[in-house]
Formats: sequence, C-alpha cells, structure tokens
Amino acid sequence: MPAFQVLPDAAAVAQAAAEAVRDALAGGARTLVLAGGTTPGQAYQQLAGMDIAWGRVTVLFGDERCVPPDDPESNYRMARDTLLSRVAPASVHRMPGELGPEQGAAQYESVVSTLQPLDVVLLGVGEDGHTASLFPGNPALEAATLVSGVRGAPKPPPDRVSLTLRTLRSAHLVLVLATGAGKAGAVAKARAGSVPSGMIDHARWLLDPAAAGSAP
Repeated sequence: MPAFQVLPDAAAVAQAAAEAVRDALAGGARTLVLAGGTTPGQAYQQLAGMDIAWGRVTVLFGDERCVPPDDPESNYRMARDTLLSRVAPASVHRMPGELGPEQGAAQYESVVSTLQPLDVVLLGVGEDGHTASLFPGNPALEAATLVSGVRGAPKPPPDRVSLTLRTLRSAHLVLVLATGAGKAGAVAKARAGSVPSGMIDHARWLLDPAAAGSAP
C-alpha cells in the first residue's frame, strides 16, 4: 500500500521532496524523473541549491503536453526554468511532445527502455486523481508499453505523452506530491486505489494538511 506522510505546509512538502531526492542520489540513484506542477517546481528550486553530484544524474520526464518545449504549458520549460538552467546533469532527456502523442511516445520508449528500472520518480496529482498524464478511464492506463501517447485528456491540452503505470510501478522510489484543499478528494480516492495516482502500491505520498483532508 502507498505510504501517506502529512507535513506542516506546502513549503515543507517541497523541502521534504527535495531532501528525499538528494538522499536517493547520494545513495546511488542515477535516474531522476521530473513532473510538472507548482509543488514539484518549488521542490526543484530547493534542489538547485543542494550539494548534489549532478554529473552522475540522468534526468527524464514523467509526462509532457504536446506543445513546443518553449511553450508556457511545457513541463520541460518549467523544469528548465526552475532547475535545469541552474545545474548540469550528465544528460537530460526531454519528451518530444511537439511530435504528437504517438511519435513522441515511440521516440521516448527507446530512451526509457535503456534505463529501466527508473530510480527516482517525482509525480504530482490532479484534482481528478490523475498522475503524470494518466487520467481516470483513459486507454493509456491499460498500455503495455513503457511510454504511451495520450489523446482526449479531459484537462487541456488533450494530447500528451506519459510514462505508463508499468514504468511507474517498476521504479525504485516514487514520490507523489499533493498540496491544497483542492487535492483532498483526489487523495481520498487514491487511498482507496480508485484513481490512477493510487495505483502505484509502493508510492510515498507527501501531503500538506489541506490535501490530507485534515486542515482546520
């Protein structure tokens, strides 16, 4: 079952996530998968100031919108602005979302297949319980590949590329970050295993009290 840890506030969630990543990399982890979202972005700002041997680290992404890499909606752009422009990983493999769901997924499959199993994966969660770009009821949930194209996502843009449940479940450390009262319903469903974010049995969830449903 996933483990749920409640921390004092959103800043503490970001700090705890950064420290967990730092410790994993210090302990020998070599692949780091980044997520989009506000709280992961705060964690990246913390990571950028930590003493980490980035020259040993390969950076990947959990999902990407099918937009150019400089688009404001791009997860790569957010990670670049908050972290990657400030550190020097050995390599950075961005998802080529601008190629479209199918071609982008096929190209990224060849990258991920050489790095299996992944070491550290950071994930966010949406208010509907999605994680990466794996949405409730979407066919990508059933994909047998390592990476899947996603069409018809209920949250724009509808076309995306995502790591699959198969890939996320095989990763050594999966951190799911959730903050704010808007995420409380999704967290409750994840605890019950009824949404994609709750379908990674060994995930470690870092929550603030509002997302945990325990805010005053």
